[in-house]
Amino acid sequence: MNATRIDTAAVPNGDVSWWWRDLGGVPAQRAPLAGDLDADVAIVGAGYTGLWTAYYLKRAQPDLRVVMLEQRFAGFGASGRNGGWLTNTVTGGRERYAESHGRDAATAQQRALNDTVDEVIAVAAREGIDADIAKGGELGVARTAAQLARLQAAVAAEQSWPHTDVELLDAGATASRIRIDGALGGAWHPHCARVHPAKLVRGLAAAVERLGVRILEQTKVREIAPGRAVTDRGAVRATHVLRATEGFTADLAGQHRTWLPMNSSMIVTEPLPRAFWDGVGWGDRATLGDFAHVYMYAQRTADDRIAFGGRGVPYRYGSRVDTDGTTQQRTVASLAALLHDFFPAAADVPIAHAWAGVLGVPRDWAATVGHDRGTGLGWAGGYVGTGVTATNLAGRTLADLVLERDTELVRLPWVGHRAKRWEPEPLRWVAVNAIYTAYRMADRAEASGSSSRTAWPAHIADVVAGRH
Repeated sequence: MNATRIDTAAVPNGDVSWWWRDLGGVPAQRAPLAGDLDADVAIVGAGYTGLWTAYYLKRAQPDLRVVMLEQRFAGFGASGRNGGWLTNTVTGGRERYAESHGRDAATAQQRALNDTVDEVIAVAAREGIDADIAKGGELGVARTAAQLARLQAAVAAEQSWPHTDVELLDAGATASRIRIDGALGGAWHPHCARVHPAKLVRGLAAAVERLGVRILEQTKVREIAPGRAVTDRGAVRATHVLRATEGFTADLAGQHRTWLPMNSSMIVTEPLPRAFWDGVGWGDRATLGDFAHVYMYAQRTADDRIAFGGRGVPYRYGSRVDTDGTTQQRTVASLAALLHDFFPAAADVPIAHAWAGVLGVPRDWAATVGHDRGTGLGWAGGYVGTGVTATNLAGRTLADLVLERDTELVRLPWVGHRAKRWEPEPLRWVAVNAIYTAYRMADRAEASGSSSRTAWPAHIADVVAGRH
């Protein structure tokens, strides 16, 4: 790996994310809840999930009294910090749904996510949301023999399903899309667009307010129960209370072990010169990932930066979540080194910002959406990093469930799914850190050898993680 020549210790860090800094910094916060309130629907969390749910509820039934409760500001969490991948990934895997619901149901889930990519793009156009959207597809690359074997196996598996549209690329075809140092092959599919996360969430918040939704910020919900959301500023009484808290779910009473808050970190460069892009390509603005066990993810931004992410310190003891997005210095340095290993010509370009955020991880790594008619309680989340698209599908589905509409969406196999709870501490901390220690060991072993076999620590990590 090439040594980074950038002083990462001087990199601006935190302040939620560079995406928000790009918009002028943390936005002015809306007014908080001012005492007890009655509503038809109370949505806890004003990120993508909550905003999409509110959007479709109000478009379907404009007279609904919809209130959103947010502890900081709309887009404070993963919705304003993510990598900007609007992609069609079936979180948890189609095979899981095929086993539980049959192949047709698993295929329907994939088709729905494909359609959702285009739905988000269409809504952004309709609502006048300029979120730097560019639908260039998704490129995954392999840079070791073992990664290449996994990539080829993954492509074969994808091509056995309809509506995946995945292409296997050799080294030359991969370089014709993006020239990455050491790339041996790639996999590409068209169902992905790059977005600017904060621009999208800011635009969605404005859109739901135009529809009459009340967004109450600076209001921390402490407990969700049938008919009410209890906050530090009063209670909201509602027929339906919907949990859309993703990585912050562990902070709610009774939900501490429901989903694990997994940390992910990002850096972004200063704008790169035309000479760099002439050498690298990346003209279609495809999102970029790899087939390492501790994988990276990246995009070329609208103003020609590289936003580059990966796992840093994956988990904080006790399911603690961060407050301002600050990531560890060693994570900034490792991400910068990996970026420069991918693109040596970028080694002298300053890193403009670093940040981190949390995403929600169910024990079986499978996203879910559901609503209990008897209690009026609903939920959606556990996207494991694929939420830019899945949140829209979840929002449309939650709206149909609340309104008791019999649609294709409410019959998708992720509806009503529940995973078992995570282990109590210290088992949870030990397990998560052991998983990622093993994955990093596997990546190092694969990088230093020529074998096409996946290194043995990764198999152990998969078992502990519940992925197999």
